[in-house]
Amino acid sequence: MKGARSDAIVFLGGGRITGALLAGLHRAGYEQPIVVHDRNADKLRQLRRQHDVQVEADLHRAVEQAHLLIIAVRPDSVRELLQKIGQLDPGQTHTTWAISLAAGIPLKNLRAWMDRPLRWARAMPSPVARSGRGLTAITFDRHFPAAARREIRDFFTRVGIVLEIPESKFDAFTVTYSSSHGYHALAALAGAAEKLGLDRKTALTAAAHALADGILGWRESNISLDALLHEAATPGGISATTLATMDQSGYERVIQQGLRAGMGRAKRNAKR
Repeated sequence: MKGARSDAIVFLGGGRITGALLAGLHRAGYEQPIVVHDRNADKLRQLRRQHDVQVEADLHRAVEQAHLLIIAVRPDSVRELLQKIGQLDPGQTHTTWAISLAAGIPLKNLRAWMDRPLRWARAMPSPVARSGRGLTAITFDRHFPAAARREIRDFFTRVGIVLEIPESKFDAFTVTYSSSHGYHALAALAGAAEKLGLDRKTALTAAAHALADGILGWRESNISLDALLHEAATPGGISATTLATMDQSGYERVIQQGLRAGMGRAKRNAKR
C-alpha cells in the first residue's frame, strides 16, 4: 500500500475503525494507494508502521490526493471537518465521491455542511473487518453513479459482507450489528459460569462455543433458527429451563431497551 497518488483512497481520521479496515485490507492483499490523515502524529506513525500506508498530517495535502474521501472521525467532529474541507480552494480537490462512517449523521447533513458538489454515501463497517469477516451496511445519495457504487461495494467486500439498505434503516442496523453485543454476551455468560465454579479459561471456552460456534452452525446450515432452538433446548431439559428463566427475568426486554437507547443516541447525533 505504498505510493500515494491522486487516485488514492483517503481516510480522514486514524482511529479504531480506520485501523480495523486497514488491517482487513492488508490481509486481503489490497494494493491501491491509501492515505490516512489525522491530527495525532503518534496515530499516524503507528498506522504507517502497522499497515504500510501513506500518512499525511496536513489536511489540505491529504484531500488533494483523494480519488475517494472516507470520513472516519467521531460524529461530533464531522461538521467541523467538512467545513474545513469546504474552505479549500476548489482547484485543490478533484474528488467527487465521499463516504461517511459517522453513526447517526444523515446524508442531508453531510450535503449541507460542505459546500462542494460531492456525491455522498454512508457506510457502517464492523471492526471485525480486521479479520476479513466484517459486515458493512451502505446507503447512497440519489444519483450516485452506478460505477462508483460498484467500486465502493467492492472496496468494502474486501473485508466482509456488504448490505445495501435504505438510510431510514441505518440507525436500527447500527445498534444491532455491533460486535460489542457478542463480546458483552461472552463476558456475561463466562462471568456467570465462573460464579458456578468454572475456571476462567474453561468458562470462556464454553461460553464462546455457545455463542460463536452455535451461530456459525446456524449461518452455515439450511436449518431455521426456530428449529435449532427446538433441537438444542429439549422441553423439560436443562437448556430449556435456563432459557425460560432468562426470558422470565426480562432478557428480551433488556435487549430492546438497550437498542432503543442506542437509537436515541443516533438521533441526537443527527441533530448536531
